[in-house]
Amino acid sequence: MDRSRFESLLKQVRKGKVGVTDAVEQLRADAFDDLGFAKVDLQRSLRRGFPEVIYGPGKTPGQIAELAQSLSRHEQTVLVTRVDREVYEAVRGAVPKAEYHETAQAIVLRRGKSKAGRRGVVVVSAGTADQRVAEEAALTAELMGNAVERIRDVGVAGLHRLKPHRDTLLGARVIVVVAGMEGALPSVIAGLTDCPVIGVPTSTGYGAGGRGEAALLAMLNSCASGLTVVNIDNGYGGGCAAALINRPKKSSKR
Repeated sequence: MDRSRFESLLKQVRKGKVGVTDAVEQLRADAFDDLGFAKVDLQRSLRRGFPEVIYGPGKTPGQIAELAQSLSRHEQTVLVTRVDREVYEAVRGAVPKAEYHETAQAIVLRRGKSKAGRRGVVVVSAGTADQRVAEEAALTAELMGNAVERIRDVGVAGLHRLKPHRDTLLGARVIVVVAGMEGALPSVIAGLTDCPVIGVPTSTGYGAGGRGEAALLAMLNSCASGLTVVNIDNGYGGGCAAALINRPKKSSKR
């Protein structure tokens, strides 16, 4: 059950159109969907502001299709990460309106009408090889209600490429910086801006650091204050954190 349906149910209880016992039963029925091999959390949107996300690796195309169908059946936004077109074809058979995003390697089914998102989130990628992870972050933040600005291929090997984007960076409320190799770009941007910066290390590079460890450790050891770091290749985690930072403040009214 998403927030809008939950609020609608509470209003019906207040008006006396739905009894308390019936409301409790509806909430219990919408707690999760037991598929046998998985239990789909249907109340995550209510608790966290966004539905359960399907992580693709380790699951069969059939399992992913069934999970996506469950979320769709319960009128929830669907996001599947780290999948190829073969998986997409299986999902599209179960959820015909699903879309495939090639760069992000993600499947999406949007719910409701498209609205102008909240501005303030900027996603920066150091190199072209980092753009899959960067696009996963950007897509996640967009699905969570943000209008995301993208800055691509501005790594430290050619730092002058950042200069044309100075106003965009200084106007951001939160910046996600995706970088592999030595992972230096998040430190640079965190040292130039006054907003939260989220570093996303990627498994891009040669030799010992090529699995992302060098970038991860460099970001964790940054001297730039306010830099927060998620795990290697975790574009979803970076985009989700940015969206939570950028969401409107809750009203204090009871």
